[in-house]
Amino acid sequence: MATNLVSLIMNFLTPDMIGRIASALGLNKNDTSSAIEAGVPGLLAALAGVATRPGGPQRLADAAKQEVGTLDKFSSMLGSTGQNSLVDRGTQMLSSLLGDRDQAALASAIGKYSGVGSAAGSSLLAGLGPLVMGAIAHQQGPRGLDGSSIAGLLANQKDYIADALPSGFGKLLGGTGLFNTIDDATRRTASAGAEATRAAAAAVSRTIDDTRRSATTAASTSTNWLLWVIPALAIAALLIWMLGRPAEQAVQQGSTAVQNMMVGGLDVGKQVTDSIGSVRSTLASITDEATARAALPKLQAATAQIDKVDGMIGQLSAAQKTALATLVNPLMPSINQLFDKVLAIPGVADIIKPTIDTLKAKLAMLTA
Repeated sequence: MATNLVSLIMNFLTPDMIGRIASALGLNKNDTSSAIEAGVPGLLAALAGVATRPGGPQRLADAAKQEVGTLDKFSSMLGSTGQNSLVDRGTQMLSSLLGDRDQAALASAIGKYSGVGSAAGSSLLAGLGPLVMGAIAHQQGPRGLDGSSIAGLLANQKDYIADALPSGFGKLLGGTGLFNTIDDATRRTASAGAEATRAAAAAVSRTIDDTRRSATTAASTSTNWLLWVIPALAIAALLIWMLGRPAEQAVQQGSTAVQNMMVGGLDVGKQVTDSIGSVRSTLASITDEATARAALPKLQAATAQIDKVDGMIGQLSAAQKTALATLVNPLMPSINQLFDKVLAIPGVADIIKPTIDTLKAKLAMLTA
C-alpha cells in the first residue's frame, strides 16, 4: 500500500511543532494549524501538477536532492537565524517549480482560507516548501531521487491529496488550474458519495415495498388493519428521512438558509458548513493513534473557525440565530456518533479528547 504523504507530513507537524511555527511567524496557533491543513495537501496537489509537465519530473528531482535531511533539521531552524534562510530557499524553490503567479495564488488562497492574510500565507507556504520536498526525499531514499520515481510517487498520491483538501479551499483557486491533476480523484470521491446515497435510497425503496406488501396482507386478514399499517408507514417515513436525507444534504440546505449571512466581514453560513464538513471528514479518517495525531491539527483548526462564529452570535438577529440553529441541530446526532466512535478506539481518546470536548462546547453554542 502506498505511503500517504499527507499523513506522513501531518504526523511530523505535531501540535508543539505547529505552535513553534506560529510563534516564529507571529501568528495565532489555531490559524496556523488551519493554514497548514490547507497548505500541505494544496502544495502536494500543485507539485503533482508539475510532475505532469515537460521537464517537471526532473525539476522536482533536483529540488528533492537539495532537501535531503531537511526533516531532521527543520525543528532547529524555527525561530533561529536559519528560519530566514529556510523561507528564502522555499520561495526560490516554489518560484522555480510553480512560477511566480501560481505560487502567489496558492499563498493567497491559504491566507484567505485560514484568515492569516496573504503575506503570512506566503511566508508559511515558503516554509512548507522545503519541508514537503524533504518529506518526498525522505520517502524516496537516495535511490529514488530521479524524475520518473518522484512523478510516480506523486501520481499515486492523488486520492490521498483529494481526501485531505479542506472543503471550499479549491474554490479559492478557481481558474488557476493548480488542482487540475487531482480533479479526477476529487470526482471519484464525489461519485463514491453519490453511489452510497443511491444504495441508501434503494434500501428505503425495498423497505417501503415490504411495508406495502405487509399492509396488503394485514388488510385481507384483519378488519383492524389500520391499527397496524399506520405505525408501519410511520416507520417507513422515518427511514426515508434518515437515509434519503443524509447529513451532507442537510448541510447544503442549511447553507442555502444562511447564505450571504455576512457579519463583521465573515460569511457565517459558509464558515459553519465548511467547518462542520471538515470535522466530519476528519473524524471519519481516524482509525488508530497515528491517524488521530494527524487529525488533531485539523480538528483544532475547525474548532477555531467555529469559535469565530460563536464570538459573533451576539451580533446576529433573532432570525439569523434561528437559521443557524436550524442548520446545525440536524447534524449533531451523526457528529456525536462519530465523536463516540473515534473516542472508543484504543489510545485515541488520550490524543484528541480535550479537543473534541472543546469542539462539542463550541458546537453547542450554535444550536441554542
